[in-house]
Amino acid sequence: MNEGSDRMVPAPRAAVVFNPAKVDVAALRKVVGVEESVSGWGPSAWFETSKDDDGRSAAEAAARSGAAVILVAGGDGTLRAAVEALTGSGIPLGLLPTGTANLFARELGLPLNDLAASVSTAFTGDDRPVDVGTAVLHRVDGAESRHAFLVMAGIGVDAHMAAHTNERLKKRIGWLAYSDPIARSVLGNRQFDMVYRLDDRAEVSTRAHTVIVGNSGSLPAGLLLLPDAVIDDGLLDAVVFRPGRGPGWTNIGYRLTFNRVLHRTRFGRLIARLTPRPRAIQWAQATRLQVRLETPQEIQLDGDPHGLVTGAALSVHHHGLTIRVP
Repeated sequence: MNEGSDRMVPAPRAAVVFNPAKVDVAALRKVVGVEESVSGWGPSAWFETSKDDDGRSAAEAAARSGAAVILVAGGDGTLRAAVEALTGSGIPLGLLPTGTANLFARELGLPLNDLAASVSTAFTGDDRPVDVGTAVLHRVDGAESRHAFLVMAGIGVDAHMAAHTNERLKKRIGWLAYSDPIARSVLGNRQFDMVYRLDDRAEVSTRAHTVIVGNSGSLPAGLLLLPDAVIDDGLLDAVVFRPGRGPGWTNIGYRLTFNRVLHRTRFGRLIARLTPRPRAIQWAQATRLQVRLETPQEIQLDGDPHGLVTGAALSVHHHGLTIRVP
């Protein structure tokens, strides 16, 4: 027997980043403890977010702890802060979904509303690399800030909904809480002028109502907003709403309603290719998208408002993050 061959290999350990305002900490500790025992893991390290930190510092500390996987329990903001800290680290992230829509968890087929299944997936699931969006935001005062997003970034009505939808109503009725801001936006039809560039192509000037850029294409209620979006293809997908003053909203509504049907089957995809796309809604793909705004507009990242911007540079970090999936 070689010297040292009988030494015991240390049991792997997890780290848990949690927002105490978003999760039942006692229940989480109990479920994690059970999974540690069943899977033969050592005691997990726990890192709590605070009012002064959105979760990034906690995630950075978790990454330095030597954990084999980092569990993230909290809302969308906690997840995005953890992603900013973990992108490029190679450490798998186990998501314990909470929040209004859980769009990212749904896209990956993660367990929803089942804490035990979510924790089990984090400890024993497979590793899947996914893309991470990066947004460099240009502020009115000339300052810049850099943020990560996993699902979608939006300018226009999308960001306005994130900033002005009643939080209590969102918790009670979820996606339905957005119906009033959507209706007000459609009736008001407030639009803005912008200049955008896709990768190294020529700049394009347009007037828009909403711009959404994403890694994932689905919205709650089964709407398929970005039909060609794939969460690990190294591309960002964008859609621009340009309803104008005519029947634009009707055309947008029809297209969004039937998008999922048109892209579910080979025949549907053929029909989609042969059917002229309405001018009121336009799609594009790129690795980088730069936007300059004539007047400052609100922006949201994964459903969280990020204030007014005069422009943004959006790009994708291909396979920048590893997620534990069933």
